[in-house]
Amino acid sequence: MADKRMTAEQVIGELRSGMTLGIGGWGSRRKPMALVRALLRSDVTDLTVVSYGGPDVGLLCAAGKVRRLVFGFVSLDSIPLEPHFQAARKAGTIEVTELDEGMLQWGLYAASLRLPFLPTRAGLGSDVMRVNPDLRTVTSPYAGGEELVAVPALHLDAALVHLNRADPSGNAVFLGPDLYFDDLFLAACEPGHRYLSCEKVIDTADLLKEGSFHTLKINRSLVDAVIEAPNGAHFTTCEPDYGRDEKFQKAYATAAANADDWSAFEQRFLRGNETQYQQAVREWAEEGAAS
Repeated sequence: MADKRMTAEQVIGELRSGMTLGIGGWGSRRKPMALVRALLRSDVTDLTVVSYGGPDVGLLCAAGKVRRLVFGFVSLDSIPLEPHFQAARKAGTIEVTELDEGMLQWGLYAASLRLPFLPTRAGLGSDVMRVNPDLRTVTSPYAGGEELVAVPALHLDAALVHLNRADPSGNAVFLGPDLYFDDLFLAACEPGHRYLSCEKVIDTADLLKEGSFHTLKINRSLVDAVIEAPNGAHFTTCEPDYGRDEKFQKAYATAAANADDWSAFEQRFLRGNETQYQQAVREWAEEGAAS
């Protein structure tokens, strides 16, 4: 089996402005934050981002890298609204396609099956149809002739996900409570730009020692590169390896409310590489413990 290990910088170096980028995880849970931070340091921009959004979306909006966002929600979970996303919506600096959560899943699933759309009842009788006038309905050709929403496929140019463990060829397990549709983000993407970061790269034989057949949901045919990124989902959760860094998340949200505070936050945590980020977070935590 091929060894697909790469660095975050090598991965982001393969991305191009104008791409449609899918980002796995869910809100502030198991987001591929090390890859997002590497993307912040790049000159890639004008992105269409598809996400069950959290700080990944917020940071990319704050950096001016998002042209259009396709989303079911954008939340920090324990903080209901992502502040940078909220500011971008109010300012009208991004185009948006707001979908029901199930419709977003269905769009990814349609792309994974290489279908133009999939039918669903989700969205009928709701404002989803009003705010997305391009959505169409179809009539079932079977008994009853039910009217259904035709959810268009969400084809991705690139996908970023974060799992607990992976082998060098891209087989991966999640160890927490949920896969968060990471398999669909990878499957909805054409081969070539499907990137999986993980807490630790281990031997293939050890995947089922830490996980199980139930959690071995990502196979190597869905992955083009593997990036070992310890603490790479910080400050989101990566259960059971670590939980959400609630204190840091609160500091992030507080800083986002003021331009000068955000500039200082960026300078301290986001200007350097991933090693420098992790060191800055440790020093910040030590300062808080000592005060």
